[in-house]
Formats: sequence, structure tokens, C-alpha cells
Amino acid sequence: MTSFTRRQAVRLLLLAGTALAAPRLMAREYGQGEGTPWAPMSGDVPHHGTGEERFLGPAEHAAVAAICARLIPSDEDGAGAAEADVVTFIDRQLAGFYGRGQNWYMKGPFGEGTSTQGYQSEHPPAMLYRLALAELDAYCRAEHGAPFADLGADDQDAILAGLEGEEIEFDRVSAKTFFDLVLENAIEGFFADPIYGGNRDMVGWRYVGFPGTRYDYRDFINHNGAAIVLEPVGLSGRPGWSGP
Repeated sequence: MTSFTRRQAVRLLLLAGTALAAPRLMAREYGQGEGTPWAPMSGDVPHHGTGEERFLGPAEHAAVAAICARLIPSDEDGAGAAEADVVTFIDRQLAGFYGRGQNWYMKGPFGEGTSTQGYQSEHPPAMLYRLALAELDAYCRAEHGAPFADLGADDQDAILAGLEGEEIEFDRVSAKTFFDLVLENAIEGFFADPIYGGNRDMVGWRYVGFPGTRYDYRDFINHNGAAIVLEPVGLSGRPGWSGP
């Protein structure tokens, strides 16, 4: 999988799923029965990797950051997962009720499942990450003499291709399920509102030309497909924002 292919896939996935992203992420962050903090600035403030990791340990953090950097690379086409601080988004999600699978039915029996049935692991996402990352680093040390984060880009790409193609297997969890989940979470973190910890400086939105969470777009209804050239605005505004 080349950088171009990865970027094109990310762009297409965003365009196909933009309408679903905001409600899903809002539901993840606050959950049912916990109230919705509509008062200005009453939600969590954006967090961009200040060392206050919430779930991932240092080695796990380095591995997830390295995985995401290969899935959404930084290149001449634009910023990638590293600039967007995708790992912080994932860290925060794993530390919350999404990571615990708190609102999911998590009792057995656990069957094989199909590709259309969504997440089927007996482990909630946070535990899947923890177990899979340990097995990933053990595999890398055995085969390459170093943890995943310390390998070269070519080796990292080959390993990720092995996870995706089910050529590399783990003992305690499905390597393919882990790869699919990290890819999904990386894309979410690249394009989510910055208040959730990723999409730093709105680099994901700038990459696809998304103007952000503005009040409305009625002035552009009849734009006949022309690009809407506006600075992106997040739920908390944007740095230095002082106008409407």
C-alpha cells in the first residue's frame, strides 16, 4: 500500500462518512445518561500530547503513533497523522467509555462474525489495544530485533501489510481485528473536531477543504459545486478567531 493509495483511501472514506462522524464522536465522548454539555467550553479542553497520556503507556504510545504515521503518512501531499496528533485522540478514546465498551453488549458467546457485523471481539477496544500492542512488539523484537516504533518505514509497512492480510497472527487477539480498529481510529482522529484531541490545527480538514463546524452554510447552497474557500472552524472556534 503506497502513501498515495493510503491518502486517497482516507480522503474517500471522509467524503463517504462525514455526515455520520459528528454524532458518533459526540456519543462516544459523553455517553447516554451523562447529559450533554451545551454550555460554551463546558466539555473537555483540547489536549495535544503534553505528556498527560490517559491510557497508553510510553511504549504503547510510541507504537500507536508509529502505526498511525504509516497509515496516514506525512509527505509532499500534506500533513499526516503525526502532525494531526492522532495518537492523542486514540489515547483519549481508549481512556473513556468507548475504550471500555461501556455501552456495548459484551457478553458471550463470541463467534467468528462477518465483515458486515462490525466489531466482534470479546475484548473492549482498550484491552484489544493493550494485548495486541504487546504481541506486536514481541513479534517485532523476535523477527527484527527492535520494537515496532524503532523499525524503518519499509519494515513497518511490511508488518502492517502482514496484519491486514492475516499473514501475521497473534496468540491472544486477532491481528486483523486490531489492524482494522487502528485504521478506523486513525481516520477518525485525523478528521474529528480538534476538541477530541486529534486533527491538530485542523490539518485534516484543511487537507480535504472542509470548512468545519460553522453555524450554517445557507449562503453557499447554490454554489454549483464550486469550492467553499473558508478557514475551518472547530467547536471551540479556531486559534486567534475574533470575528463571525
